[in-house]
Amino acid sequence: MKANIAIIEDEPDIRRILRDFLEKNGCTVSEAADGLAASELLAVGHFDLILMDLMLPNISGERLIAELRTHSDTPVIVISARSMLETRLEVLRLGADDYILKPFDLNEVLVRMEVVLRRTGRAELPDTLCFGGITLYPAENRASCGDKPIPLTAKEFQLLLLFMEHPQKVYSKANLYESVWNEEYCYEDNTVSVHVSNLRSKLKKAAGRDLIETVWGIGYKMKGEQ
Repeated sequence: MKANIAIIEDEPDIRRILRDFLEKNGCTVSEAADGLAASELLAVGHFDLILMDLMLPNISGERLIAELRTHSDTPVIVISARSMLETRLEVLRLGADDYILKPFDLNEVLVRMEVVLRRTGRAELPDTLCFGGITLYPAENRASCGDKPIPLTAKEFQLLLLFMEHPQKVYSKANLYESVWNEEYCYEDNTVSVHVSNLRSKLKKAAGRDLIETVWGIGYKMKGEQ
């Protein structure tokens, strides 16, 4: 993933972990360790996405987001230990694009970043993705098996894009719901299950075998080899 990322985080170890991981994944990274330095960085830098803690010295993350939204639509993903639903909703109202709780999984951070960048039109989409005989054309919003098109709804396409971008990753229902529906996953319902089941059926009809695996007690992933 090629993107210019700002990390706003006062904990040195967390900054280092995020920086090293993102640079290994092709990103260019700038850092700020407190709110004042972050304000100065964001005033002069041009970033594709900002990863921001809330509890910062000098200027809080909430204030930084509010200030940023007066002049910029750069996507912001908050990474915070503050787990209260009211805090998460308020930060989203201020203009954050997503909210990840600490402690976090690095691969999930990367996936959330890709989803936000794609949704805001800042992602560089691959021309094609291939798995199990299925070819996905992200820029054209279509999929096929050989020369036969696979009719997918918008949500099914977004689910398949997530699965095929990271075929070894197991996605929980919450991961899928928050990434594809862009809403807080607060309760158990059948929305994700129904869409994944429909997608699985269409892929099986096209490819002749199951391509989505249910990992019991965890979620879903692509099944088999590329």
